[in-house]
Amino acid sequence: MATYFDPTSWSPMRAVDLGKRLFDQSLLEQWLSFTTAWMDPVADLGAGTVTALMPDVLMTVLSEGILSRFGGQEVSATLLGHDLHATLQVLKVRRRGAHFQTKTVLSRMCWDDHPIEQVTVIAHGVRLVPGVPTKARVQQLDLNGTVTTEAVVGWLNTQRIDWQLGIAESGLIRAKHRRRRITALVEAQVRDNLLTVEIHRANWLGIRVPRNLLTAPAILLDQLPNDARIVHATREGDLVRFRVELSAITGSFDLAQIRSAIVAGTTLIIF
Repeated sequence: MATYFDPTSWSPMRAVDLGKRLFDQSLLEQWLSFTTAWMDPVADLGAGTVTALMPDVLMTVLSEGILSRFGGQEVSATLLGHDLHATLQVLKVRRRGAHFQTKTVLSRMCWDDHPIEQVTVIAHGVRLVPGVPTKARVQQLDLNGTVTTEAVVGWLNTQRIDWQLGIAESGLIRAKHRRRRITALVEAQVRDNLLTVEIHRANWLGIRVPRNLLTAPAILLDQLPNDARIVHATREGDLVRFRVELSAITGSFDLAQIRSAIVAGTTLIIF
């Protein structure tokens, strides 16, 4: 059975045997070349080098480079038009038949200004197609993570909904209708894209609404971006734990830009 390998434990230089490029250089240039030598295969691949091991080498070089440069540190990236900032905790790769599978763990993540406490991303069926630009194809993405209830409520308040939301001392969500003067304490969860709301208490113009009238229809969350499926999203204390599955995604990246970004510690771009 295939197991994850740590890219820091397998040098791509051993896989492709490209040799050292340290001749006729000053001591400073030698040091710079040594600290970035793991990126040499990327330069060769970007120039059109083709070998039988190219997908493995390219995947290993990229994962090793990113982990070596950003492991335990904040990484900035532009992914398919979205801004991402996070601390990279884990980045692992393994081959599964003709494709790869990757595991990435990010903490203190900010996705387009939306904070996420932690997320683990498993990418299935990853395929790299070298070229200019290099294409990355993923058959499915599984995201497991946690986000604060406060962040979820803040995001919902930016949407066009009829309720102004807040958080009660009990941890329940306080919902106030923008026009009908109804205030309610509710709990919500999502299972298989179906949103259900449980109303614990409601008042209208200060008058308590009888419990037998406290019903809310379930809402199907269809037409989500990238055919996303929310497997579950449930509140635990002040956190919401979620699992989301995304269908096939295709992106592209420039190897030279990735190399420069890793060496300089700047933004990684996948478009």
